Amino acid sequence: MIEDITLDQLNCDPYPIYKRLRRKAPVARIKSVGRTFITKAEDTKFVKDNPELFSSDDQNTPMKRAFWAHTLMRKDGDDHLRDRMAMAPAYAPKVIQNDWMPHYEKTAEAYVGRLVRGEIIDLFNVLSGAYAARGLAFLLGIEDASDDEMIEWSQALINGAGNFGWHPQPFERADRANEGIHQLLDSIQHRHRTSPNNSAFSVMLNADNPIPEKQMYANIKIAIGGGINEPRDALNTIIYGLLTNPDQLEEVKRQGDWVKAFEEGIRWVAPIQISSRVAKIDTQIRGCSIPKGDTLMTIQASANWDEDFFEDGELFNVYRQTNPHQAFGNGPHFCQGTHVARRAVAMVMLPMLFDRFPNMKITDLSDVVWHGFGFRGPTQLPVLLQ
Repeated sequence: MIEDITLDQLNCDPYPIYKRLRRKAPVARIKSVGRTFITKAEDTKFVKDNPELFSSDDQNTPMKRAFWAHTLMRKDGDDHLRDRMAMAPAYAPKVIQNDWMPHYEKTAEAYVGRLVRGEIIDLFNVLSGAYAARGLAFLLGIEDASDDEMIEWSQALINGAGNFGWHPQPFERADRANEGIHQLLDSIQHRHRTSPNNSAFSVMLNADNPIPEKQMYANIKIAIGGGINEPRDALNTIIYGLLTNPDQLEEVKRQGDWVKAFEEGIRWVAPIQISSRVAKIDTQIRGCSIPKGDTLMTIQASANWDEDFFEDGELFNVYRQTNPHQAFGNGPHFCQGTHVARRAVAMVMLPMLFDRFPNMKITDLSDVVWHGFGFRGPTQLPVLLQ
């Protein structure tokens, strides 16, 4: 049991804490979070690769309260697979390439095109979140929602799901998001039933054996939660990493290594930092007893800096020799939006943004603000466009 680690410390900068835990207590009960932290890469992968030992059904997570549903993120086996596969046609490679990437390219052209050279803008507020929101709205079939609505819903749900202190305000904000999403989905059902398309909501509604409506709505909310934060935070992190390592940036431009930059960025600061699992039986990890019912928190942010796999893991290095990161998870819950995020960020936005503003720079590093324990990225990233 470790009693001197607070949620505020984790939200501010968890990495020094994880380094200490990896070295001295890689399996540790953290009192403030009420969970057992697993911080070594070998162990986080083991836990998530073995659902017969460790269940995703964490009954104590604030996610169920925040999302008004028992979501696929907290399900195992056939229940999880059915909910996941209900949206799978919208994430098929050909659909991503033919349906969604043209929308992302069009959105990127429009949103980058409205930026003005010579101005200092906060990419977090002006570009990254809006770009992720607009592309996701088309993919989900909820393009009626504005960028501002999508961004607010996403942040409200994420804050609620990460509300491990069980404070009332984040849940109240999540409630308003749920109400808005449900109202929208109710209003567009008829359109999707009469004019089917490849969007996630449409394929779920028109399936031969559809999942219950409540689970459709839960699936859409899970996608809104992760589908904006993850690409937004990844994009901002990669831009920061490249701008603070100009030699790497020039090499990435020269070789077109935007995908490598993407993979390194999400390793360096994983947008989704943690996952929870529940021990189904009494077991052991590194000689430490894990009793049945114990809630584990696998820290992929820590795994991605593990000294056993990454030399100088704290450094942003696009050209490191190997990069076996766990930023997208592993096992049955491997992130469904992986290929969309990689294409939207690495193949569309990054090359376009740096082509339009080849001398973009951060004028004052002290103005960049990082935050988050469950989800992490720069929440303020002012850059000079030039």
